[in-house]
Amino acid sequence: MKIAQVTPLYEAVPPKLYGGTERVVAHLTDALVDLGHDVTLFASADAETKARLVPVRDQAIRLDPAPLKSDLAAHMTMLAEVLNRADEFDVIHFHTDMIHFPFFRKCADKTLTTLHGRLDMKDLPEVYRRWSDFGLVSISDDQRKPLSFANWTATVHHGMPGDQYRFSAKSDGYLAFLGRISPEKRPDRAIEIATKLGKPLKMAAKIDAADKRYWEETIRPLVEGNPLVEFIGEIGDHQKSDFLGRAEALLFPIDWPEPFGLVMIEAMACGTPVIAFRCGSTPEIIEDGATGFLVDTMEQAIAAAGRAHLLDREAIRARFDLRFSSIAMARRYVEVYGDLIAARRPNLGAGLNLGLNDDVSKLRRIGEDRSFAVSA
Repeated sequence: MKIAQVTPLYEAVPPKLYGGTERVVAHLTDALVDLGHDVTLFASADAETKARLVPVRDQAIRLDPAPLKSDLAAHMTMLAEVLNRADEFDVIHFHTDMIHFPFFRKCADKTLTTLHGRLDMKDLPEVYRRWSDFGLVSISDDQRKPLSFANWTATVHHGMPGDQYRFSAKSDGYLAFLGRISPEKRPDRAIEIATKLGKPLKMAAKIDAADKRYWEETIRPLVEGNPLVEFIGEIGDHQKSDFLGRAEALLFPIDWPEPFGLVMIEAMACGTPVIAFRCGSTPEIIEDGATGFLVDTMEQAIAAAGRAHLLDREAIRARFDLRFSSIAMARRYVEVYGDLIAARRPNLGAGLNLGLNDDVSKLRRIGEDRSFAVSA
């Protein structure tokens, strides 16, 4: 199968530090190549990939030191290049939200668009009503709720390469917080949980300019005044296995409907249980009492963090391998690609070679609702 992957240009592929969407695109692209598909990646020139790279910008926007730059112009240039080569591909898989819709309407039936962000914004419904011919993939079932009417074709959970994360059979007894310092991520909850348990908390977190005031006024005083809390700052992929694997539990105390938190499956890959508030996609990712605990209150969170050490870390890693590896993600996407091609060329039918094992290669009836967001 000839597949184009079209990524945002904000971060390198994969990112040097923070950047969830570009990280997922990187791992999906490489896994598709490993499955034997002919994959072309449209990205900035600093991308590292097993696929054929079409560089559309000299470097990722975030890494570019130029004081004046246009992200809109960069993405329009990339879309023009993809459109010029559209006939080369069986499937064009976009990860760029809705910006490509006006340009690709004539070939919408060979495109797939994965939406990676939140969808509860005022102006979005009209866009997805106007361009309803574009098939969409959600990254969790919960993500769909604000746009339940949209042209959803599948839910495919993210996956990560298992060999990138080192399993740790034992922890060093501390709790971990990994993510952004922002109000919706609730780092204050993480600090309170650790403090009330009397356990050390290590925080590896990025502080965006937009959240600087929140850090200075709300979180920094809690960190500097607490001997149990160590603020490490932003870390890269090569540091995550050590940071997450040595933790007794990852705290994921969000209070917004996050579509998918990659850090949850990164922790699972290390064998580390996750304490997550029941919000957004967390009930789809965490198997309560097996890979972590789902909680609704601070009291429950404190109690759950106190018994996280009782969970089987080998079993947690095994669930990651089964549900959230990059190969598992790629196989699910290939099945969706197969449906897309069969709808456009129905004579191919079940004879289409998807490069999958027999037990997952059967095409569903076109139009049948599907979700790969299953827990067991």
